[in-house]
Amino acid sequence: MGDQLKFVQLEMMVVALGLLVLIADLAMAPSRRRLLGYLSAAGLFVVFLLSFRDGYTALVNESTEAFFNSRYKVDGLALFFKRFFLIAGIFVLVFAVDFSERLRSGMAEYYSFIVFALSGMMFAASANDFSMLFVSIELITITFYILVSFQRHRLHSLEAGVKYLILGAVSSAFMIYGIALVFGVAGSLQFDDLHAQQSELIHSKVFLFGMLFLFAGLAFKISAFPFQVWAPDVYQGAPTPTTAFLAVGSKAAGFVLLIRLLVAAVPEVTAEWTSVLLVISSLTILYGNLCALPQRNIKRLLAYSGIANAGYLLMGIVAQSEEGTVAILYYLAGYLFTVMAAFVIINLLTKEGEGEDISCLAGLSKRSPFLAFTMTLAAVSLAGIPPLAGFFGKFLLVKSVATEAFGNTCFFVLLAVAVFGVVVSIYYYFGIVRTIFWGRRKADEPTPPPVTIGLPVRIVLGCCVAAMLYLGLLPNKPVKWAETAVKVEAASK
Repeated sequence: MGDQLKFVQLEMMVVALGLLVLIADLAMAPSRRRLLGYLSAAGLFVVFLLSFRDGYTALVNESTEAFFNSRYKVDGLALFFKRFFLIAGIFVLVFAVDFSERLRSGMAEYYSFIVFALSGMMFAASANDFSMLFVSIELITITFYILVSFQRHRLHSLEAGVKYLILGAVSSAFMIYGIALVFGVAGSLQFDDLHAQQSELIHSKVFLFGMLFLFAGLAFKISAFPFQVWAPDVYQGAPTPTTAFLAVGSKAAGFVLLIRLLVAAVPEVTAEWTSVLLVISSLTILYGNLCALPQRNIKRLLAYSGIANAGYLLMGIVAQSEEGTVAILYYLAGYLFTVMAAFVIINLLTKEGEGEDISCLAGLSKRSPFLAFTMTLAAVSLAGIPPLAGFFGKFLLVKSVATEAFGNTCFFVLLAVAVFGVVVSIYYYFGIVRTIFWGRRKADEPTPPPVTIGLPVRIVLGCCVAAMLYLGLLPNKPVKWAETAVKVEAASK
């Protein structure tokens, strides 16, 4: 039993932390329950540090066949995403403490559900079997059903929760039906078995239909066209920490599973679907960027931005190469710090009693130069302007597709769409910058006070700024980390 647990020790520690938060809530005075958020973040930080222990990193590529029948994988790719999710969880919990003042009840439950969703993401990072894939996805999704509608007294939150519940249930039905079709043909749920049989399975229409249903379910998680309709309303209605975690964590979980399935398990099927994936990537980029143009609600704008970014990330899947997978990992790393910084600032500003209209950023350069600088960096990075993380991430994705373009001229269409999307995005991202420095409030609106920033939130924002600059200015080492993760994963196939 001890030998089995060594492979899932990080996940078990995260689950135990979530349970401890619920138990601690019973013993703490109501006035001190906000501290549970900081204690949970500190606990996740300890788990993050433990992921670097020699004893755990030595498990990379150690066989799990004897205990998990190869359903669970601890490799470089899994380690990369587990650490990614832990960082995201720490950041979300820190600024969820400030948001908790707006929760009428269930403060500890809110923190614990964030931790439980994180455990599902970490299990997804190691999924090497359809049963593990489905269980981890459902653990993520069910906890988000609750987190999205946690503010039951707000109509928008309830509407967002109902929409996410209905569409999430539909996507889960697609996935389970696809798994049934694949199992019926392949006779196995393991990705390794699919990889060994893919040359025969590719001629089965039932198998291909099953894979199509599976892709549809995962496309919902990453908000790719045409499964993106839930994103704007859910992003707007959900509590801001939930939106941030959904934007970063759920999307990354979807992509690690797509990499496991389409890139590692059945690359021949992916090669046959090149045209379909190319069209989906192009339409996702166009839809996200064009729909973001008229948006005034800052959270809806970031929702459409997230849809567009899913399209850019799909370019790495379309490339079907190690270079494309490296680009996905690097881009997600930059996206984590950029989006997290943006949502932390939105949380601070709406906390001051303002709405989520983009006008809440007006005069921010005078109210808080640090927040103005950070939000500007986030907007510029999302727009793909050098020398920040977003630029180099988009460059790597475009480069991975351009490398394959001379074998398929349709790739040039995707490249043109990607460049067009970047140009369009510059307009609405720089609209944010314009509002920060030159926006004006209505004459009858009172001048808001300076924004107060607690030390923990200031540390989170400082880490985001440092990461955006580091990933953009000194990309060599982060790219090597991503390459190492991908090579270790490839070697284990």
